[in-house]
Amino acid sequence: MIKRIIITFCLFISSYLAYIAVSLTGLPPVSELKERKLTREIQVRDWHGEYHPFLLGPKNRDWTPSNSIPSEMKWAVILAEDANFYKHEGVDVKAIKKAIKHDLEKKSLARGASTITQQTAKNIYLSREKTVSRKVKELYLALRMEQELTKGRIIELYLNVVELGPMVYGVGHASRYYFGKPASEMTPRECAFLAAMLPGPRVAYNPYRNMSKVLRRSDLILKLLNSNRVLSEEEYAAAIATAPNITGLQKKVEASIVKEEIFTNQSSSVAPASKPAKTGDGEVAKDSPSSKPTEKNEDENAVKK
Repeated sequence: MIKRIIITFCLFISSYLAYIAVSLTGLPPVSELKERKLTREIQVRDWHGEYHPFLLGPKNRDWTPSNSIPSEMKWAVILAEDANFYKHEGVDVKAIKKAIKHDLEKKSLARGASTITQQTAKNIYLSREKTVSRKVKELYLALRMEQELTKGRIIELYLNVVELGPMVYGVGHASRYYFGKPASEMTPRECAFLAAMLPGPRVAYNPYRNMSKVLRRSDLILKLLNSNRVLSEEEYAAAIATAPNITGLQKKVEASIVKEEIFTNQSSSVAPASKPAKTGDGEVAKDSPSSKPTEKNEDENAVKK
């Protein structure tokens, strides 16, 4: 009886592994993402669970090339979401071990360990279903992306497809939606504000409902930028002393509380402004500091997507 159970289990595992292997062969080649002039249509999901077409590339009016994304924006998401971005090759084994240990201690599945590369792969190619096969595909695509693309290209793609509000995808769209300006003109405080939403723009860090929580976490991100020498003491002091200019957002917050509905985007269609490239493809320098923060609290250890 036991032998039969073992044989059945082994057959099941073998069949499942074969299924995953076959599904991996059907994944699109990530090498196509090297082409910067390419615009491809992907699917994004609104807050009601419906999928909509989304243009990933320069034909999207809100597309923001790497050299027009402030370095503070890049470093804000790297330090807050994936501090080992420039060290790992798509999968952060240390982060996975820490997440498993944390979840076992807390008896929950709250802490994530997805890298920016994994999140980019998921957002471009995969659905949001939580299955083992989807996670395997995500890991495989992340490893392939690291082999085919530069870190600068990966962070550019990530920041142009990441969800930052109700049908608000990418920093170009978000900067107009919240601040009424192109991403290239965002201040360090505004960069930190957007990065602060990333653990959960739909619920936990949704500024419609938790504005103070988003602002508090953005303060922590500014501290990270300062401690990692992205911002000087003077720049940090100036940023922490100012509140993001979100007057328009506050009106939407108040209206949403009254109407109890999700608002759609009504932002400007003005094309993004451009800045001179900093290095190569706009990638922030690899020898810049990337040490982790020493101070920990609820917001810094917030759930990753």
